Amino acid sequence: MIRNGLLAAGNFIIDIVKMIDAWPHQESLVHISTQERCNGGGAFNVLKDLALMDVAFPLEAMGCLGKDEYGQIAINDLKAHNIDTSLMQYHPTEPTSFTDVMTVMSTGKRTFFHNRGANRYFQIEDDLLKKSNAKIFYLAYLMLLDHMDSFSDDQTYAAKAFAKAKALGFITATDIVSVRNENFPKVVSSSLPYVDYLFINELEAELLTGIPLTNAGKMPDTDACISAGKLILDRGVNCWVILHFPHGAIALNKAGEVVKQGSIKMPPELIKGAVGAGDAFAAGTLAGIHQGSSMSECLKMGVVAAAACLQDASCSAGLKPLAQSLPLAEACGFREL
Repeated sequence: MIRNGLLAAGNFIIDIVKMIDAWPHQESLVHISTQERCNGGGAFNVLKDLALMDVAFPLEAMGCLGKDEYGQIAINDLKAHNIDTSLMQYHPTEPTSFTDVMTVMSTGKRTFFHNRGANRYFQIEDDLLKKSNAKIFYLAYLMLLDHMDSFSDDQTYAAKAFAKAKALGFITATDIVSVRNENFPKVVSSSLPYVDYLFINELEAELLTGIPLTNAGKMPDTDACISAGKLILDRGVNCWVILHFPHGAIALNKAGEVVKQGSIKMPPELIKGAVGAGDAFAAGTLAGIHQGSSMSECLKMGVVAAAACLQDASCSAGLKPLAQSLPLAEACGFREL
């Protein structure tokens, strides 16, 4: 069987993006200037991004929605972008997961108020993956899927799903949500031996390895990033650890290769919001992985997609075909790592 396409599973969320004039003190008031409902969550965002990038391979969705207005909005959005929804699940009583995304207009910084909803109950039955002919199985986010993050026989259900996917011939990939949780290392590490490509940001890598990487918005030390990446590889990732942060990305594999790619030096006036930028980076990189590009080219596609995302306050509306986004990269240039 020749596999083709990407199956994205996990978090399907409706984001309500609210642009505010400032971040308030408790019990004070700020003004909402605009409000927009859009896609959110790792699986939903990556699929929508890839569709807007006009990739030449099929896209499939696997997640759990409520039987409500937000669930119908999600299905309509997926279908409108030619994304297969036949593997979606519906919870009879729980609402579709949603997030109020409070974005400060002057900085683009965002704060999330999240209702986990039906995503808590998402699960992958034994035969479900057999229904897909996709090349890549992408699950996101670890640490935000209650059932998939829970343990059975010393493995999480996510780890079992990755093991099943690899046995069926999928390339496996995953991303993590940035949450401080004492179980973070245990839950994430359970899946690593079955993951081919791990997307992880500096905070998540710090939580997983204990190596200090975050520093009040400053670029992480590249040597520390490499040390963290090597430690994560030692814990079982099969192909590449892709550590990304606002200034760029560093990818490492077990052969000792280290690939660095700076992000695009975006003019501040072009940045409308940072929500979804990490998922856009993953989408661009996964598009390169699917077509067999070098890791250097994959990371470049990732940072170009992330820069496109920054130009809109929602998760995906800034995305466009890669050829249309490259002129900005050429005009602004890339940061040095």
